Amino acid sequence: MSYAVDVQNLSVSYESHIALEQITWQVEPGSLAAVIGPNGGGKSTLFKSLLRLVPPLSGSVRIFGEDPIKARPQVAYLPQREEVDWDFPIMCLDVVLQGRLIHRKWWQHPTRRDRELAMQSLQMTGMEPYASRPIGSLSGGQIQRVFIARALAQEARLIILDEPGAGLDAAAQHQLLDLFFELQRLGHTIVISTHDLNCLAAGFDTVLGLDRKVVLFGPPSEVLDGERLTKLFAKHFPVIGPEGEVSMHEL
Repeated sequence: MSYAVDVQNLSVSYESHIALEQITWQVEPGSLAAVIGPNGGGKSTLFKSLLRLVPPLSGSVRIFGEDPIKARPQVAYLPQREEVDWDFPIMCLDVVLQGRLIHRKWWQHPTRRDRELAMQSLQMTGMEPYASRPIGSLSGGQIQRVFIARALAQEARLIILDEPGAGLDAAAQHQLLDLFFELQRLGHTIVISTHDLNCLAAGFDTVLGLDRKVVLFGPPSEVLDGERLTKLFAKHFPVIGPEGEVSMHEL
């Protein structure tokens, strides 16, 4: 079986700046995978490379064994919140229906099946009561659930989320994590970037530590130790508590 994500010796540059250097990384189908690292370490660039939104300098990316362009209908991407215009006047149901665009021509109206799938997806994420609400009126956690519903309506096999927990309180982060576990149970592959190291031990299969290069990769219980985390975050000092919880302290 092909990997859900198979990155081999990937390098990416912006003009003369090397953003990623010789990245090799695999994600098994149906797994939960996290990417961690300092700001500017290349996490968002890596995700955009998976969709060929940025071209590689060298190396290769395969999604379910296919070229990223060909595999794009199978992939849903949720960017960081600041990349979205929350003032755009659109209802939650219409946001979710956007996930169906990949299955029809842009000028065609949504079908009955499109609307049924959209409502089912909102129901699965607990957002059905908000179908007629403007997306900009929701809380951060609710917005993330609507975008996950859009990915479900798309029938995406791979869902990529760039820092989905940013700005959320602890309760909303835990609810989001529970939703990831449910999506995994349904057979989806989930890849997220995060600064919350504590969530990794809760059930993620692998973690990639990225600072332009691969600093660590493997099961969280095997690779998240003080030495590797200090190397990854450089000017931050990781403290691992008695229950395995991790907190970062400025040097």
